[in-house]
Amino acid sequence: MTQLPAHTDKKLGLVIDLDTCVGCHACVISCKGWNTENYGAPLSDQDPYGAAPSGTFLNRVHSYEMQPDHGAAQLAHFPKSCLHCEDAPCVTVCPTGASYKRVEDGIVLVNESDCIGCGLCAWACPYGARELDAAEGVMKKCTLCVDRIYNENLAPEDREPACVRTCPAGARHFGDLGDPDSAVSQLVDRRGGMDLMPEQGTRPVNKYLPPRPKDRLHETDVLAPFLAPVAEDPKGFFAWLDKTLEKR
Repeated sequence: MTQLPAHTDKKLGLVIDLDTCVGCHACVISCKGWNTENYGAPLSDQDPYGAAPSGTFLNRVHSYEMQPDHGAAQLAHFPKSCLHCEDAPCVTVCPTGASYKRVEDGIVLVNESDCIGCGLCAWACPYGARELDAAEGVMKKCTLCVDRIYNENLAPEDREPACVRTCPAGARHFGDLGDPDSAVSQLVDRRGGMDLMPEQGTRPVNKYLPPRPKDRLHETDVLAPFLAPVAEDPKGFFAWLDKTLEKR
């Protein structure tokens, strides 16, 4: 079994703003593209154009309709990937040591050459954040684009996870959540960032910013401006026309 480090130098992770996410799936596509071409085995697809397509994804977006006690119903889009937990059960349950958590940055990774595809880590993860690639027979998970964030051949602004770089709504943020002065830590403090399922005791590094309540929309007749009279007391030509029509 793999042992978790007692301490990590950093806690790199994501902060996802559920108030801003529009559910466009750009993060899903960019993640699939980057991780198919670079780190580890490609993310395979099975029968992609058939009646029952399936495939391996490291990031998925779910959508839920919510009805608050006060206000109008809201549609919340919920991106989900590995949360790089501090007390990651997927690591300690691995029988070969393929799953491990890095000391230098806290990223949870899988050494695919040691993975036997037993699926124990997927069973242990309470978030359903691991997927067994059907073609390669190895477990796949979010890597925070570890092969990208340290790549000095990329421009500095590109050294962040593909999902963060791609998000058109600015709903995804990346940084060191172990540094209280970092931009992501301050964002979490300011917006009341939350752990996902804290009762599981996994202490996820990734945080979610809750959706803010929406204003109640008042019903408006969109045709009202066109149905209102142009003038209450017509003058000139229109006054003459009204009188003429009244005589008939």
